[in-house]
Amino acid sequence: MDWLLHPESTGQKFALMVIAILLFVVVMGVVLFGIDRIKRAPVWLVVTGFLGPTLLFVAFGLVYPGIRTIRTSFYDAKGTAFVGLDNYVTAFTDEGFQTVLRNTVLWVVIVPLAATFIGLVYAVLIDRTRFESFAKTLIFLPMAISLVGASIIWKFVYEFRPDIGNIQQIGLLNQLLVWLGLPPQQFLLNQPWNTLFLIAVMVWIQAGFAMTVLSAAIKAIPDDIVEAARLDGLHGVGMFRFITVPSIRPALIVVVTTIAMATLKVFDIVRTMTGGNFNTSVVAYEFYTQSFRAQNAGIGAALAVILFVLVIPIVVYNVRQLRLAEEIR
Repeated sequence: MDWLLHPESTGQKFALMVIAILLFVVVMGVVLFGIDRIKRAPVWLVVTGFLGPTLLFVAFGLVYPGIRTIRTSFYDAKGTAFVGLDNYVTAFTDEGFQTVLRNTVLWVVIVPLAATFIGLVYAVLIDRTRFESFAKTLIFLPMAISLVGASIIWKFVYEFRPDIGNIQQIGLLNQLLVWLGLPPQQFLLNQPWNTLFLIAVMVWIQAGFAMTVLSAAIKAIPDDIVEAARLDGLHGVGMFRFITVPSIRPALIVVVTTIAMATLKVFDIVRTMTGGNFNTSVVAYEFYTQSFRAQNAGIGAALAVILFVLVIPIVVYNVRQLRLAEEIR
């Protein structure tokens, strides 16, 4: 039967194609026949048939690993000796882990606010302009790039070469500094500013998402509200503050919370640009490092649980705000 997995001759490939066609016909026949039977089946049986596989996947792919991770967080590095809350105490008291938590807080605070602000201002400025489509494409392009690809691009932007002799800088920012008569800087090594330079990459990526959602929300503002505000003398900043922002508040909340959750899980940027060195690590990268490099399953699991706990308030707040928005409608 190996030829089914690795067909070599033309005859074997043809036979495999015929078998695939027959299987497709049989499966479609079963599906069509089953639809007719479903109409006569009890409701509980239909519900079980549709929800059963999904619940099994959730149980074995999400619930079980989650429970096992929580359990592992109470054990030592090898997962054999029970240590209670020692891993969590270490995560919050060790100087290295405190730096990781502080960096994570910076990411979660700065990225959502900065990306949402840039996206909102950009959406308002280009709304109903002649080059609106082109302008939206420019800021949305980074969303089409993987985080690893974006990190490599910005690593070249931050590239540093010693200012010795006639060595040319290949990093865009350092070349600009040279043109201005300033010495080149090691953007990814100098602490604590290197974390902010990493954060800029995530802001660059997420600003396009914020702009897209908020632009759609702005266009959904009823024209009669805008006209009434103009008749009352609102223009420019006043229109933006008293009409635009309150009208798109639900969209703003969705954008901020969505970007915040994505930022909490940031891994690729830190891994690609600094490898977590120079005090740039975050929780999502550190639990990977502790679990798979340092072989410390207890600390790694504790950091994973901490990350999960940090996400819960954001999700709960998002759900509550969406329900309030639905009640207002």
